[in-house]
Amino acid sequence: MRVLLIKTSSMGDVIHVLPALTDAARALPGIQFDWVVEENFAEIPSWHPAVADVIPVAIRRWRKNLWQTFKGGEWRGLKKRLGDTHYDLVIDAQGLVKSAWLTRYVKAPIVGLDKLSAREPLASRFYDRHFPVNPAQHAVQRSRLLFAQALGYEVPDDIGDYGLDCSRLIDAPVDAPFVLFLHGTTWDTKHWPELYWRQLAEIMVGRGLQVRLPWGNPAELARAERIAYGLDNVVVLPKLNLAGMARVLVVAQACVAVDTGLGHLAAALDVPTVSLFGPTDPVLTGAYGRSQVHIASDFPCAPCLQKKCTYRPTAEEQRRFDLNREWPLCFTRLNPERVASQLGSLLLAKESS
Repeated sequence: MRVLLIKTSSMGDVIHVLPALTDAARALPGIQFDWVVEENFAEIPSWHPAVADVIPVAIRRWRKNLWQTFKGGEWRGLKKRLGDTHYDLVIDAQGLVKSAWLTRYVKAPIVGLDKLSAREPLASRFYDRHFPVNPAQHAVQRSRLLFAQALGYEVPDDIGDYGLDCSRLIDAPVDAPFVLFLHGTTWDTKHWPELYWRQLAEIMVGRGLQVRLPWGNPAELARAERIAYGLDNVVVLPKLNLAGMARVLVVAQACVAVDTGLGHLAAALDVPTVSLFGPTDPVLTGAYGRSQVHIASDFPCAPCLQKKCTYRPTAEEQRRFDLNREWPLCFTRLNPERVASQLGSLLLAKESS
């Protein structure tokens, strides 16, 4: 059986589908998936053994230059690729109009979420069959349930298995144990204060551990250099692609992450991780897997799910906190000492396992 899967972005969303592929491969031996995914994340599907072919798209880039997209033939090539290949089924796991639109070019039955379950209800009009999925479940479980209904098997009771062979990513011995700080994220409100990263680095160095800091853009590089400045055993990594980042992750002792795609990648690679949540909700989209600890703020307005903080600090809060360096204030409930304690517990559990 050959199935076309459409799940284009973001990194976390793409990773959340992997356990559903593992379920399907175990329930239906021999099933193969071709996966339509944003070009920036095209490496991730290729790591799963049930994926036969990865079909990269560039919807984000194409939107910025529609004329060049059509003139250059990328869109025409995609339509031909989808139209010329025989599929037994198409699963749109994204539930958006942009993903549902891509199904128009495939000559196969199309399934997806019903209008009460899809993120954009209009997307369900493109499907031949619709399935209900409780939106209050974690994203991984939602994907597992959609696949099970679409392909006709029961969802396993155990925790989802990402199905990745981590041993393939280890290409060199580790010279010293280290923890990885995944400090980069998208929304301004999801950033743990830089001051706290610095203080946590000092604590980890004091415990004899090396800290490594990845980065993906100039702003993240500058922040990493400020966190590391003057500290022995705090290393700013060179810029890495996704595969290079996975190779670093898989040999880390543990990670500390904000709500970021790399945190989900750490979970998929079974790396013990402490994930920090201020304005977002770990119940729905937290890092999923074993050895994953979520620390969520209990600030009065959290989780607000807002990209811009509109909270007005009280006079007492203005007195207690440095609003220039400890913002947003919801993260003051997740201070470095608390995070260091949780990280220490994860490291001890790993040593004793």
